[in-house]
Amino acid sequence: MNQLLYQTSWWVPIYGLGGAVLTLPWSVGWVRQTGPRPAAYINILMTVLALLHTGLLLWAIWDMPPERLLIPWLSLPGFDLWLTFLTSRISVGAAFVITLLSLLAQVFALGYLEKDWALARFYALMGFFEAAMTGLALSDSLFLSYALLEMLTLSTYLLVGFWYAQPLVVGAARDAFLTKRVGDLLLLMGVVALSNLAGSLDFTHLALWAEQVQLNPLTANLLGIALLAGPTGKCAQFPLNLWLDEAMEGPNPASILRNSVVVACGAYVLIRLQPVLALSPLALEILLILGALTAIGASLVAIAQIDIKRALCHSTSAYLGLVFLAVGTQQDGLALMMLLTHAVAKALLFMSLGSVILTSSTQDLTEMGGLGSRMPATVVAYVVGAASMLGLLPLGCFWAMLAWGETVWASSPWLVGVLLAVNGLTAFNLVRVFGLVFGGQTQPKTRRAPEVGWLMAVPMVSLTIVALLLPLLLRQWQILPSWQQFNPTLLLLLLAAAGLGAGLGSWLYLNPRIPKPVNLVWPSVREGLAYDFRIGQLYQISVVQAVVQSARLAAWFDRYVVDGLVNFVGVASIFGGESLKYTVSGQSRNYLLTLFVGLLLALAAIGWSDGSSYR
Repeated sequence: MNQLLYQTSWWVPIYGLGGAVLTLPWSVGWVRQTGPRPAAYINILMTVLALLHTGLLLWAIWDMPPERLLIPWLSLPGFDLWLTFLTSRISVGAAFVITLLSLLAQVFALGYLEKDWALARFYALMGFFEAAMTGLALSDSLFLSYALLEMLTLSTYLLVGFWYAQPLVVGAARDAFLTKRVGDLLLLMGVVALSNLAGSLDFTHLALWAEQVQLNPLTANLLGIALLAGPTGKCAQFPLNLWLDEAMEGPNPASILRNSVVVACGAYVLIRLQPVLALSPLALEILLILGALTAIGASLVAIAQIDIKRALCHSTSAYLGLVFLAVGTQQDGLALMMLLTHAVAKALLFMSLGSVILTSSTQDLTEMGGLGSRMPATVVAYVVGAASMLGLLPLGCFWAMLAWGETVWASSPWLVGVLLAVNGLTAFNLVRVFGLVFGGQTQPKTRRAPEVGWLMAVPMVSLTIVALLLPLLLRQWQILPSWQQFNPTLLLLLLAAAGLGAGLGSWLYLNPRIPKPVNLVWPSVREGLAYDFRIGQLYQISVVQAVVQSARLAAWFDRYVVDGLVNFVGVASIFGGESLKYTVSGQSRNYLLTLFVGLLLALAAIGWSDGSSYR
C-alpha cells in the first residue's frame, strides 16, 4: 500500500488539472442546460480526492525518510531531463495544506459566487491554480518548479481578470501579470546559468553541489540575485510588491488562496534554493534588506488603506518579509513554520472579509459599521484569524515569531526590532479594521446585513477550529521547542508589542466616545502611504518613461536612418540605371575596347602595388 502511494504521488497535481479539464464543457459554454453548478461539483470532488490522497500519503511517510520519484520527460544525446518529485513530510504536508485550503475556498465560493454567470469558468481556473501549487509543493526539480511558477502567473492573470467587462479589472490583471513577469524573466536567466554550472536542476543535487563548489564571487552574486528575483515577485516583496494590491480586484475566494498559499509558493521555492543562495553573501544581504523594507513599509501602507481587502493584503507582504528575513538568516525550518501558521490565519481572515463584502455589497471601510451583532460567525472567524496572525498567546504565529526571534536575538538584534514593529503595526491594523467593520453604529449598507448562508459559514467555522487547534498540532508533531528554550524577555516584548498595537487601536476605533478616525495623519502623508510610497508614480517617471523614450528613439532611427539608407540605395540604383542607359551604343567593338582598357588598368594597378611592396 505504501509503495503504491509513493508511486502515485505525482497524481496529486493531476486531480486539480483533471478537474479543470473536465469542467471545460461548462466553462466555455458548450453545456448550458444544466447551469454551471455541475462544474463546481466536479472540481470539488477532484479536490476531495486530492486531499484524501495527500492525507493517506502523509500518514504513510510520516516516519519514513524522503524518497524521490523520477519521471523521464526529455532525452537527447548527452542531455536527459527528468520530472522529479519528492515525497517527504514537508513536501506532502505542504500539498495537504494547499488541498485543504483549496477545498474550503471552493465550498466558500459556491455561496459567494452563487449567482455569477461565469461560475464554471471560475472553478476551472481554481483547478488549474490548485494543480500548479500542489505540483510545486511536491517538486524536487527547479526546472519543473519554474514551469509551475509560470502556471501560477498565468492563473493569477486569469483570476484577477475574471470580471473582464470592467476596465479597472483588466488593467489590474495586466499590471499583476507584467510585474510578476519581471521576476520570472530574471529567474529564468538564473535557472539556465545554474543548469550550466551545476549540471543538474534537482534541488537535492543542487544542495550537494553547493556544499562542494567554489564559485567566482561575481558569478555567485549574479546567480544569487537572479534566483532571488522570482520569489521576490511571487511573494510581493519590494520593489515587485504592487501586483498583490492590484490582484484584489479578483473574486474573494481566489484571494483566500492568493494571500495564504500562492504567495507562500514563491517563498517555498526560495527555501529550496537557500543552499545555492548561501554561496553569495550579497544575495543573503539583499534578502535581509528587501525583507526588512517590505515588512515595515507594507505594515505602514496597510494602515492607510480604506479598501477592506487591500488593508489585509499588504499585511501579507509584510509577513512574507519576515519569512524572507528568516531565509536570509538561514532558518529554513522556522520559515516553513511561519508559512504554515500564516496561511491558516490569513485564509480565515479573508473568508470573514468575503462574508462582509457579500452581505454589505461594498469593500469601503468608511461605509461599514455595526456588523458585530448581526454576523456572529463572521466576527468569531475574524477575531480568531486576527489573533492567529499576531504574536499573541497561544495561537500559531506567536510560536513561529517567538522561535524565529530567539534565533536572531544575540546575532542580529535589529531583526528583533523589525519583528516587534511588524507585530505591533499589524495588531493596530487588525483592530482598526475590526472597529470600522464590526464596531460602532450601523451604516446604510450594513443596516440590513444578515449572516451568510451555510455554504460560506461551514468552511469558515471549520477553518476557525483548525486555527484554534493548530498550536496543539504543532506541539503534537514536536515542531515547537520546549518552554525552557525560550527567552522570557523576547516573549514579554512580543506580547507587549501586540498589546500596545491592539490597545492603541481599541482606544481609537472601539471607544464609543471617540469618532473613528479614518485619516490618522496629515492627508499628504496618508496619500503617500495609501499609494505605496508613490512607487507606482516612481515607476511611471523612471522605468515606463525610459521604455517609452527608448521606443520613440528606435522608431525615429528606423524611420529616418534605416529607411533613409534603404531609400538612398534605391534612388541611387534608379539614377545609376537611368544614367547608364545613355552609354549603350549597340556596337561590339566599343564594348571590347572598354573591357581591354579596364583589363590594362587592373594589371597596371597590380604591377604598381607589387613593385611598391618590394621597395
